[in-house]
Amino acid sequence: MASFNDSLGEFDLIQRFFKRDLAPNPLVNLGIGDDCALLENLPSSSNWAISTDMLVEGRHFLPHADPYLLGHKCLAVNLSDLAAMGAKPIGFTLSLALPHAKADWLEPFSKGLLALADEHHCILFGGDTTAGPLTINITIFGEVPKDQALKRSNAQVGDDIWVSNMVGDARLALGALRKEWSLDTAELGLVTPRMHAPTPRIALGQHLLGHAHAAIDISDGLLGDLSHILKQSQVSAVIHVDDVPASETLNNKSVELRRLCTLKGGDDYELCFTAPNSEASYLADVAKKLNLPLTKIGQITNNGKEQLIQLIDQDGQPLPDKLAASYFTSFDHFK
Repeated sequence: MASFNDSLGEFDLIQRFFKRDLAPNPLVNLGIGDDCALLENLPSSSNWAISTDMLVEGRHFLPHADPYLLGHKCLAVNLSDLAAMGAKPIGFTLSLALPHAKADWLEPFSKGLLALADEHHCILFGGDTTAGPLTINITIFGEVPKDQALKRSNAQVGDDIWVSNMVGDARLALGALRKEWSLDTAELGLVTPRMHAPTPRIALGQHLLGHAHAAIDISDGLLGDLSHILKQSQVSAVIHVDDVPASETLNNKSVELRRLCTLKGGDDYELCFTAPNSEASYLADVAKKLNLPLTKIGQITNNGKEQLIQLIDQDGQPLPDKLAASYFTSFDHFK
């Protein structure tokens, strides 16, 4: 294991910023401090849900990002994967490559990370550190009732397609920071928290178990992520593009910019899910209980292989093919 040519050594920083007394959890027998964490067997009525996400400076977050918010976000994106499956968080491992082991960066980073972990009763029980370009890798562990996980492959023809809360603000903020378009100070202040500090929809995911057929978290863009559900379920969809929920800030922009941000913008970490029409009343109750808007934006269809997603405008007309095609490209980690 590598050491640091800096003020803090590897084991010093682990002890100082990440090692804590474990909260009681019947599934975690041993955490940080040994060669392995020790986990107990899940009840026979549950399945493990395990996901990994890597964040690289300059690729997934801007250089010199606020370390507290970065700590929050790197765990939030993993929790969002659990939410999409309807899973309950248990714990996670953290691997960090750091160009410098500086306390003034590690302290706020660890606070942002562990504050969100505590909110979701998710225990940090292991990981690794080394010197290198700033890279953060988390593997998260959760549990979901056996054979009830929300899979991408189970959408059914006739299902309604839903989106939680609003989408597009993260892309709107990123575009402003990249000088693609301009926002005033007040607008930027309203939308940047959606990019830097997303809210994983853990409670919603668990409420969808037994009611929704398929789900995915929106990380790479609504249409791009929805296409994963459609391809794995071997179905197609009709989306009413002007029904996709957006913030007041984004709705005040041009139709073209709103559609670009809501349809192909990423980093929203809301849930897109499908459910039979008979669940509409239940979903209205869930939205009220969680104080979380849920918006129906389309329907699962069976158009064959010719058209995976048909985009319909507010007048009920299909978008021209060339315009529609411009919304289908989503974030690619290698481009």
